[in-house]
Amino acid sequence: MTELPPLDKLSHPEKDALIQGLWDELQGLRGNQAKQKKKRVKKTARNSSLPPAKGFKANQSAEEKSQGPREASIGREGGGRELSSNPDQVVVAKAKQCPHCERAVAATDQQLKGIYERIELPLVKPHITRVERYGGQCLCCQQDYQAPVPAELEPGSPFGASVASVVTYLRYSHAVSYQRLSQLMGDLYGLSISEGAVANLLQRVHQQLATPVERIAERLRGSRLVCSDETGARVKGKNEWEWVFQNEQVCLHVIRPTRGKVVIEQVMAHHCPKVWVSDLFSSQKAHPAEKWQVCLAHQLRDCQYAIDAGDELFAPRMKRLLLKAIAVHRRRQSLAASTVKQYCSRIRGALREVLNLKPTVAEGQRLLKRYQKIRNNLLYFLEDETVPPTNNSSEQALRWSVVFRKVTNGFRSDWGTELFAHVRSLVNTAKRQGISAFEAISRALTSPDADWLLG
Repeated sequence: MTELPPLDKLSHPEKDALIQGLWDELQGLRGNQAKQKKKRVKKTARNSSLPPAKGFKANQSAEEKSQGPREASIGREGGGRELSSNPDQVVVAKAKQCPHCERAVAATDQQLKGIYERIELPLVKPHITRVERYGGQCLCCQQDYQAPVPAELEPGSPFGASVASVVTYLRYSHAVSYQRLSQLMGDLYGLSISEGAVANLLQRVHQQLATPVERIAERLRGSRLVCSDETGARVKGKNEWEWVFQNEQVCLHVIRPTRGKVVIEQVMAHHCPKVWVSDLFSSQKAHPAEKWQVCLAHQLRDCQYAIDAGDELFAPRMKRLLLKAIAVHRRRQSLAASTVKQYCSRIRGALREVLNLKPTVAEGQRLLKRYQKIRNNLLYFLEDETVPPTNNSSEQALRWSVVFRKVTNGFRSDWGTELFAHVRSLVNTAKRQGISAFEAISRALTSPDADWLLG
């Protein structure tokens, strides 16, 4: 039935039939609604914090399959690597005679027809310095003595800072096992080093990195903005937590047996930053900052889950509102201050309207209740342009830690746990200064004062 028939022209039996039909249709709709409520929506990386690795990839379309593997694009017009700005050798090839008629040609008549490079790796061999230290007994005072040795050639481990840098880099930036490290150092560098020697070397690195990491922690405790997140860690067969505290200048990793707020209290050491950016986990909500910006990436996924669960009133509008606010934040550098102010005013007004909606689906009601409590923490980034709307930078800082955990299955010692956190702190802080991971490790082992790292 698309239109209601004129009721005054219907007989009593026809009206009874109409009422019965409408009643049956209503019961059918109620039954479908009840089934929809009972239906459990599957959580994916799209509508929850579930990692993409735990979901299923969509089937590849025929068009995507026809494109072939990535290697097929090698050699395409306009592609290729950039030429080196400082080559070690330049070969100039100019013809002396025509290859067709053998007539002599002048070098000034020739034009550059092509330029390319050939790259080779030199054979790397360890540089071994043998120290022969003499000594004796003084004929005057009868005391034993030994000749002084040059700096950095003191007795101790035979492996210097360059070996320590390579081993640390391969271990904690590429998750290479001790066994493979021993084999790799022999195959590539001709250096014989046992697994036990690797462990001893890394223990020494652990002590050397303590000073620069402490400098990073001191800089963090003076910051006005701190973003924080945590992920699981496996230590000696038990579950622990790796925390990250970071901003645009520094990044500090710590691994602790608890996920409680006590970790934040220990790391921040009574420092009260201006802004805290995090998710809604209970310990993160107990932050010491004056202002709190909730990560909107998590909220967008939760809104999508509510939409998948059947909420058509609240979650869709809330998701559009958050996306619009993030878009304004990304464009604010290209917009006039008055335009940004107008956009922000409209978004806040729209938020008030959305929070007055009355969703009927349980997931929508749950989100509404949440956002009514934290409404002041959703859009703080619109007031302060230095505040990010999401905590994605913290998640990115922890991404390699998750990969390392899956590859190595965790840590077997407390010092190895702490060393990993030290290396990640050093590498991620150096990355913010445009310094590569290997260079950061090398410089930290030769310049432990960390002035080069923090500026």
